[in-house]
Amino acid sequence: MNSILLLEDEENLNRGISLKLEKEGYQVFSAYGVSWGMKLFQENAIDLIICDITLEDGNGLDFCREIRKISQVHFIFLTALDQEMDVVLGYEAGADDYMVKPFSLSVLISKVNAIFKRMANDGDDKIISGEVTFLKKEMKVLVKGEETSLTKNELRLLLILMENPKQILSKNQLLEQVFDINGEFVDENTVAVNIRRLREKIENDPSHPVYIRNVRGIGYLWDKEVLV
Repeated sequence: MNSILLLEDEENLNRGISLKLEKEGYQVFSAYGVSWGMKLFQENAIDLIICDITLEDGNGLDFCREIRKISQVHFIFLTALDQEMDVVLGYEAGADDYMVKPFSLSVLISKVNAIFKRMANDGDDKIISGEVTFLKKEMKVLVKGEETSLTKNELRLLLILMENPKQILSKNQLLEQVFDINGEFVDENTVAVNIRRLREKIENDPSHPVYIRNVRGIGYLWDKEVLV
């Protein structure tokens, strides 16, 4: 059974989300604050964290940063903050997704189900999206059935984008997970340059995004459904 840690200090919302997730078959550990949430995380095998930003004893952004020091567990923010900078800070802290209150419980459940579906398919060798096929074991990419030559960085970049479809990945996330693997400093312009080159190789017309979309001020996402 997949387990979810929920941090939400609004009692009714906490209860409502917990009940809905439990009905979907998930095990839910709920907390109202950062201290209890961290204790639950340390004592249980958590697969996904859903966290409000403003909590009774701290800040969800700080909690996320602490979690990212020890784990790459999937992380969704729930918050009433909807300014662009708040969204940017959420992703830079390490969040995988972001939902602004008030939100639909059905949409939240859909996001959660999609995350666990992708996790279940992590071991699969092939990822297909439109005319692009990524062969993970061979680290090869086919476009319209023909192999396309990509650099190692372009391959890593494409893989992380395709493994997280419809999910915004910040420049910092891409820098840390794709380019900064040896602990060396890498300029953030590296991301934009490699995205441009990648689009030139997999899209028919680089001036009109087909697969990769730039979310201004936030990051990039693979804007197409993925089959595995």
